[in-house]
Amino acid sequence: GPVNIINYTSNTPDKYSLEQNYPNPFNPTTSIKFSLPESGAVSLRVVNIAGQEVANLIDGEHRAGTYEVVFNGANLTSGVYFYILETKDYSQTRKMTLIK
Repeated sequence: GPVNIINYTSNTPDKYSLEQNYPNPFNPTTSIKFSLPESGAVSLRVVNIAGQEVANLIDGEHRAGTYEVVFNGANLTSGVYFYILETKDYSQTRKMTLIK
């Protein structure tokens, strides 16, 4: 389904961060928050346990700030997934569990 992206604040964070999704485990939606201290190209994607991409949540330019993405896993099977935030200066991966 469509991805809902919320820009929380225009206050510039002092560092990159990728928070643990909430709720976790989830069914079928969960929120992923991240912070960008500078504007630039951002990628946020979800991969399965085999490393295959199952969702491309963000792929493009974003301003500095704190964001929340609502991910809907309704079309996925139960299991462990990883979400990966990447910029030119930062990469972070976190684990999440979908239980149906």
